[in-house]
Amino acid sequence: MPAHSSRPGGASLMRRRALLGGTVLLVLVALAGLVAFLTRDGRTPSNPAHPPSSSSTASTPTPSSSAPSSSSAARRRALPVPPRTHNPIVFGKAAAVALWSYDTRAYSQAKLAAALRGWLTTEDRYADAASVKAMVPSPVLWKEMAANGQFATATAHEGHFPDSFTRALQEDPAAITRAYVYAVTVSGKQSIAWKGSPAGGAESRVITLAVQCRPHHPCALVGVMPAVAP
Repeated sequence: MPAHSSRPGGASLMRRRALLGGTVLLVLVALAGLVAFLTRDGRTPSNPAHPPSSSSTASTPTPSSSAPSSSSAARRRALPVPPRTHNPIVFGKAAAVALWSYDTRAYSQAKLAAALRGWLTTEDRYADAASVKAMVPSPVLWKEMAANGQFATATAHEGHFPDSFTRALQEDPAAITRAYVYAVTVSGKQSIAWKGSPAGGAESRVITLAVQCRPHHPCALVGVMPAVAP
């Protein structure tokens, strides 16, 4: 996972995160550290999606992950496009796969970062672009990875609302109607390969995302939580 330095934000960024923290806290009251995550200037996600480089030791992949099909190769080369769905769990699983996948052979770091920004809600006061950007390898690391032809594919095995989110929503069902922001925890697998090692390796992944699904509007990504909520 690339190391991402903290970048101090301006007053508008602080106000946006404060608003987001106040809204999401109503329905994620049991998620420890959420307010700090949404109001501090910079942070690194607790569950990184990318390895340091292809020279790192990777776990041995399962047979199914060592030989990707032509259809999976085609998906790997394409930049991630958000699905049009009103189901936060379906969207969360798709977003997790997008955040865990990359292909340095097919596009640039900047193009991937721009594509992932397209998953964010258009409501600026809720969108936490910094948490999504932190999931993308830095330009320097991307260059190193590209020299090795490194790429990653991913699958999402399961998605659910965290227990703490469900309990908070049961206690105050009307809270969700303020911003329609849901917490979604997704588990899956990321498979990594590079030149000279087409089999690569595979690792289990888990992430908690904030997803906005307003009525009559497709779901959109709000941000990546700093810690996984079971």
